[in-house]
Amino acid sequence: MPAVTVENPLTLPRLPQPLNATRERQVLAVTTAPSGFEGEGFPVRKALATIKSQYLDPFIMMDQMGEVDYAPGEPKGTPWHPHRGFETVTYMIDGVMDHADSHGGGGTISDGDTQWMTAGGGILHKEAPPEWLVQKGGLFHGIQLWVNLPGSEKMVAPKYQDIGRTNVVLLSSHDGGALVRLIAGEVGEFTGPGSTRTPITLLHASLSPGSQLTLPWRKDFNALAYVLSGRGTVGGDRQPIESGQLAVFDGFGSLPGLGTDGETITLSAAGTQESRSPNLEVIVLGGRPIGEPVAHYGPFVMNTQAELAKAFEDYQAGRLGTVPAGHA
Repeated sequence: MPAVTVENPLTLPRLPQPLNATRERQVLAVTTAPSGFEGEGFPVRKALATIKSQYLDPFIMMDQMGEVDYAPGEPKGTPWHPHRGFETVTYMIDGVMDHADSHGGGGTISDGDTQWMTAGGGILHKEAPPEWLVQKGGLFHGIQLWVNLPGSEKMVAPKYQDIGRTNVVLLSSHDGGALVRLIAGEVGEFTGPGSTRTPITLLHASLSPGSQLTLPWRKDFNALAYVLSGRGTVGGDRQPIESGQLAVFDGFGSLPGLGTDGETITLSAAGTQESRSPNLEVIVLGGRPIGEPVAHYGPFVMNTQAELAKAFEDYQAGRLGTVPAGHA
């Protein structure tokens, strides 16, 4: 799992050691992600599929794509398709993916790169492995996250961000036992490079065996932790968690009845890991809940059924864009 690594995390800026009086968020639930297929048939684990929307807001879905080692001729992607009303975030850990959209955005991402696409009022896009990779085969692993937009911003102009691996903010736990790749949002005094319309934090943490990572966390954000590989515990009460499982933490800021606001979240890696997964690899995310009705069907995320119907009507009428001539 290359993503972005450093030989000695202690050379990086360090997150502060938590104070004894700091309240840790507790874990409300640990769930196992169901498996499925997306696009042209690549395997995914649907990390958020079993969680109630009130705990996910402002997130809609997150798929772990792979990890799969394709034979020659097997790599797959997604054909041209529309989106409206939210943002898509694709983070590649292993492998290569090409992106193109109807507004001229796009590029190639691999090994720690992120593409951040604001669909807004409407866009067509395609994600696929390059032809040379289809012929050669190889490892494919990443995540795709859908971040909701509030009703007032669902029809904003589309935008594309290329967040290269060299732009990601790299941090160390206070003792050097964990490496944190901050893609977007804030962790303490540090801010990631991603520009988000909906306030969120997104990071990828690697914890060496037996290490612990305590992250300062905004009180007005929810908090979710998804294990890509490895095993360990989450929360102050050390609930067990392993590959393919998601932890939902308490303390959801403005949402009543979901616990007292906490200031930190804690992850711990088991002392021994599998040989193929030497570290505990975790995606940690959270955001400020939007608190609006969600009408979601297929590639569209709106507030009402009438807005969903309008999105399909606009797509069928060609008002969400056209496939660029060079890609048709």
